[in-house]
This record gives sequence, structure tokens and C-alpha cells, in this order.
Amino acid sequence: MTPQLPAPRLPAYDRSKLTPGIVHIGLGNFHRAHMAVYLDDLFAQGLCHDWAILGAGVREGDARMRAALKAQDCLSTVIELDPKGKSARRIGSMIDFLPVEADNAALIAAMARPEIRIVSLTVTEGGYFIDPATGRFDPRAPEIAHDGANPDRPGTAFGAIVAALKARRAAGVQPFTVMSCDNLPGNGAVTRAAVAGTARLSDPALAGWIETQVAFPNGMVDRITPATGPREREMARAFGLDDPVPVTCEPFRQWVLEDDFPAGRPAFEQAGVTLTPHVHAFEMMKIRILNGGHATIAYPGGLMDIEYVHEAMAHPLIRGFLDRVEREEIIPYVPPVPDTDLGAYYRLIVERFSNPEVADTERRLCLDGSNRQPKFIIPSIRDALAAGGRVEGLALVSALWCRYCQGMTDSGAAIAPNDPNWDYLQAQARAANQIPRVWLQMKPIYGDLVDHPRFVAAFTRALEALRARGTAAVLKDYIG
Repeated sequence: MTPQLPAPRLPAYDRSKLTPGIVHIGLGNFHRAHMAVYLDDLFAQGLCHDWAILGAGVREGDARMRAALKAQDCLSTVIELDPKGKSARRIGSMIDFLPVEADNAALIAAMARPEIRIVSLTVTEGGYFIDPATGRFDPRAPEIAHDGANPDRPGTAFGAIVAALKARRAAGVQPFTVMSCDNLPGNGAVTRAAVAGTARLSDPALAGWIETQVAFPNGMVDRITPATGPREREMARAFGLDDPVPVTCEPFRQWVLEDDFPAGRPAFEQAGVTLTPHVHAFEMMKIRILNGGHATIAYPGGLMDIEYVHEAMAHPLIRGFLDRVEREEIIPYVPPVPDTDLGAYYRLIVERFSNPEVADTERRLCLDGSNRQPKFIIPSIRDALAAGGRVEGLALVSALWCRYCQGMTDSGAAIAPNDPNWDYLQAQARAANQIPRVWLQMKPIYGDLVDHPRFVAAFTRALEALRARGTAAVLKDYIG
């Protein structure tokens, strides 16, 4: 029998009095545990009730999410996994979920409405159609090319945004602000490139208008939100809720945002959002220390058959590896952040990674290394090399990733494909057993690092040692 926990906290406001001001595209776990929670807090203060969310999506999975949420009046269950005691709340800041259609007609019509003043997105780091070879928006991507040829029937979020902005311009309605809530560097600039780049394929004049008249604030977002499975659904039942799509998350959350909202915005600062022109400093701190830290512990844990992140953090070799890499090769190259002690920030990261209630998995951290390594690890390598600093630890991170992509743990267990480019990565990793520098010749990931002899030598030593002696022995040597 499922043990009962205290009843969840319900919205502390009359949802029938809310009116929409935001369309949000991408109703995954992160959005519902992050932006939706900030707005729920704001509404509970009696503020900004004209800024409720209309949910939206452009993928097949979004239709399933819509059905689940519409069945419960668009309420989301958010369970905070505090080691001192779990708590649940029902988030009521979304008041409807638009139909998910192939031509996105309902989405475009909603975004064209004058009362919609912000369109926000969580479409994942890999959802911005960035060419890995150039790091820039790729207008040749098939889905984007389709929207360029069919601007009135777009299939992507960016094509739909373009169509709605075109309709607003034609009607003389002020453009909405486009706000990315995805975890990637310069997310506002990246989103501007995607929206204007999509528009340029069918209407260059509209693209120019978007670039000059539409605001795309940059923001840094942070909250660990594991995937939902049977454990999370059972947890919801323990709170007396039969919810097929509950969200679990750590207690910590952070949102740092540029104050660039010409059409207006909610009073985010009243809900704990940091509004600052220095978003890039916070962003670099988070990407290098937190996301880089995740990448550092992911692959040794995967190779040592460790399932959960908190278990990896409890392993003295992995924890020691993380500590030394962070303190010697990552944190020294993170620029100062306003009102922030980087050492204290790292100690908070260690506490968050070690939370056993979150039950985040090493496999999730290992996912999509080909997209994450260039953002989270490679910039630290470049800065360390430029400063003449140590790179042995970061080279070992790369070697561990290479070893993981060979498809077998140190115990001989098979590693299931865990990257969109898995077949290619596996071929490169296996070739690197004979010629290590082959791995570093993947230019979309490593760029010209293959031409840096000191890094190549450190990587080669690390990969050969992993092959000869295994992960635990190599980590012990590095720490010692």
C-alpha cells in the first residue's frame, strides 16, 4: 500500500480570474518546475494575473502531454525532493494547452493575439538547428527548409513564431518578446538567429524587421528535474494524486534574466528572478561549473556501472576527480560574477549533485555528449591552454567520454546507444584505440584542439591508461 504524504499545496489564487499573457512552447518537466513555478508564486502574491500561460507544442509527444494536462485542468504536480522531507504543490499558472496541429494554425493564431506579450520556449539545447561545424543556425536543416518553402504551414516552433510575427506586423500590433528558457549559451541571441534565419528564407524584409524590432532577452536557467517514470508517478500517488505526468525536482532553482521586454513583462523580480545586464557572467559560471561538473562525473560513473548521480558523488574516486578538475582546471578560468563567491557556488553544486532524493541517473548525464561537450567542457580546455594551465583532468574527461562511446563498461557490460550520433561516435572511439588523436579530429566538437600538442599528449596518455588499467586505477592516479 502506498504510504500517504501531506496533501499537496493548491494554487493560492482564483484561477478563473487569470488571463493569458504568455504562450509557452515545450511543456516538458523543466518548464513546469521552473518558469511555471515562478509565475505561480507571483500569482499567489496577488500580482500579474494577466500573465497566465497558454501551453503549446509542435511535436508528437506534445499532443500526449496536452491530453494528460487537459484532463486535470492544466494543473501540474511539482514534487520538491528535499532530503529533509518531500513536498508537493499543484501549479496553476497555465490555463490552457493549445491544440497540437501539423500546420500549427492554433498556435499561430494564439501568438497573434495582442494580449500575448511574451512567447517563451523550452525546446532543448539541441532544438535550435545549430550546425555543429560552424556553431551557427543552419537554414539548410530539412525542417527549417520546409518552413521556408511553406511559411503559412510551418512545422517548427520558429516557423510558427515567424508566421505570428508577420500577422502582428500586418495588423499593426506590437511584436511579442521571444524568451528562450533553454540551457545554452547566449540563448536569446541563438533564438534571434533561428527566428530571423527562418524568416529570411521566405521574406528577407520580415527577417530584417525581426532583427531590429523584436526583443530576445538572454537568460540563465537552473533546476535539476529528472525524467518522469514509475517512481515519480508512485510518489504522486503517495500525495493522493493520480497524475500520469508529475514533475520531480530539487529544492534549488535559479533564473537570471536580461530586462528587455518592450511589450511588458510580469514582475519577475517579485518571485525571485535576478534581472541583470550581466547574464553572460552567470551563464558562464553555471555552464562551466555545474554543466561541466555533470560532464566530469558522468562518464567515469557510466564506465564503473554506477546508476545514480548521488552514488557517483559518494564514490571517493569520482568525487575526488570532480574536486580536482573543478578547482584546478575549470573554476580558475571562470570570470567574476556579481555578488557571487565561486567557491561557495561550487560547494552548493556538490550539495545538489549529492541529493539522494533526486535520483538523477548517470545515463542521463552521459546522454548527447556530442552536443554537450562542445558547450560545457571544450571552452574550459581552451581557456586553460591559453593561460598555460593544467589540462590533464579535462583531457581525462575527454578520454573517459571516448572510452564510454566504445560501448562497454569496465565490467564488460554493454552500453546502449546514448547519443544522436552514437554510431559515428562508436566508430571514432574504436578507431582511437589504435590512433588516439582520431577522436580529437572530430572538428565539430574539438575544432583545432587536435593541433595543440600538449592537449593531444595528455589525451593520448589518459586514453591509453584507461585501456590498459581501467577507470578506477586512472582516477586514483590523477587524484593522488
